[in-house]
Amino acid sequence: MTIVAIKSAIVSFFNKNKPSEASSPLMSSTTDNYGALSDRDPEAQPSTPTKTQTFSSDNDNGLPFGWLLGKTDPRVMSDLIIGLSDGLTVPFALTAGLSSLGDSKLVITGGMAELVSGAISMGLGGYLAARSESEYYKSQVRKEKQEFFENPECLAEEVSDVMIDMGASEETTKSFVRDLEADPKAMIDFVIKFGRGLDEPPDGRQLVSALTIGSGYFFGGFIPLIPYFFTDIVRTGLIISVVVMIFTLFWFGYFKTIVSMGDDTSHWVRVSEGFQMVAIGSFAAGCAWGLVFLIDS
Repeated sequence: MTIVAIKSAIVSFFNKNKPSEASSPLMSSTTDNYGALSDRDPEAQPSTPTKTQTFSSDNDNGLPFGWLLGKTDPRVMSDLIIGLSDGLTVPFALTAGLSSLGDSKLVITGGMAELVSGAISMGLGGYLAARSESEYYKSQVRKEKQEFFENPECLAEEVSDVMIDMGASEETTKSFVRDLEADPKAMIDFVIKFGRGLDEPPDGRQLVSALTIGSGYFFGGFIPLIPYFFTDIVRTGLIISVVVMIFTLFWFGYFKTIVSMGDDTSHWVRVSEGFQMVAIGSFAAGCAWGLVFLIDS
């Protein structure tokens, strides 16, 4: 549930500040042709740029990687964070647990086996989730198409309800619905986008999601394993791995907060999220180490 919440927060954060290409022309056509809001209340138009309008420049200037966030698909970014979140925690706990056995070769072998299997498992999970999302979208489109041909008046009512909820006047709504009825595809797309709140998944979404989550898990989990390649003393490798992971987990939690909550979050919130990631990773690693030590004893 935590991963799902993180992903939803990231997607909504990007979608809120970066309208999709599919919605922009439609909304532009709606306001330009029918003047839904500007004709009703000219004085309500803002005289200064809104937060949404200045988001791109704020990101470029306020974040160390703002330019990257502005050019990266929010779904890809959310998948990457999901993979890294698990990758930085689970393999770290496993290698810490195996280190209690006192054999560096065993730690490396077991850690690599877990990394490969975990990355494949996470990637498949991302693939299935993306495929389910695509199938659900297509099923909703089929349902709306069938409803249009069986009962077009009902679909027109849905469009009217959406327009009224958006603040359009009754006259504007009737004019918009009348013109939209001439293009069934546009009407169905409007209901899916604004009535159901669904965006059409891009082509190749399943493969991209699988590769992003899987690679994020693998590279995140490889970090705590690196020290064991350079020392034959397991305890030394464990100490170095713990120090490296404390640093890595803290900064991951810090920057994850900026991505998921926005760059206007306070410094204290970012720091607290960083320490929370350190606490979670340390707790998991400590439990794994203690359990393996007790079993081996």
